[in-house]
Amino acid sequence: MTTKKITVERVTFVSNRSFEEVLGLLDKGIGRPNFGELGRRMNEAPTFEEYSSVIRGAVGGADLMEFLRLDLGMALRKDPAVAAYKIVRIIAGNPLIMKQMVEHVPDAGSYAPVTILVFEREDGVHVSYDLMASYLAGCENEKALQVAKDLDAKVLRLLTEATSS
Repeated sequence: MTTKKITVERVTFVSNRSFEEVLGLLDKGIGRPNFGELGRRMNEAPTFEEYSSVIRGAVGGADLMEFLRLDLGMALRKDPAVAAYKIVRIIAGNPLIMKQMVEHVPDAGSYAPVTILVFEREDGVHVSYDLMASYLAGCENEKALQVAKDLDAKVLRLLTEATSS
């Protein structure tokens, strides 16, 4: 057994927009495919070129697709002793981007797809993202690190657009 300590950099934006508006703007950049159909088309693609084409057709403007959306606030709203607020975890990514990282650094598969956390507080709507490049900083593989930095730039651009007034 080996243990490795990883330092993660988290970026958080705070917006004056409503929770629903921020989610709606994030949705514009993140594709939300029908995974039954997408999975079938991916499996049936006879070549990597065709597989890539299927993926490119499923992602949104930020080159991401949503894999899962978790309403974490539901548990808070069920407990009358807790101040309920809105909080959603979006798990999003792009299999083609993940492939580019994992082929050089298999551990990247532990961090892709990424998480975007959106939650409402009294001071506004917070949107947090852990930088992929920080996860891979110690891997000493420039190719994987550059892919991670490019992914971070795409996500940060999306978060900036969704949270800017």
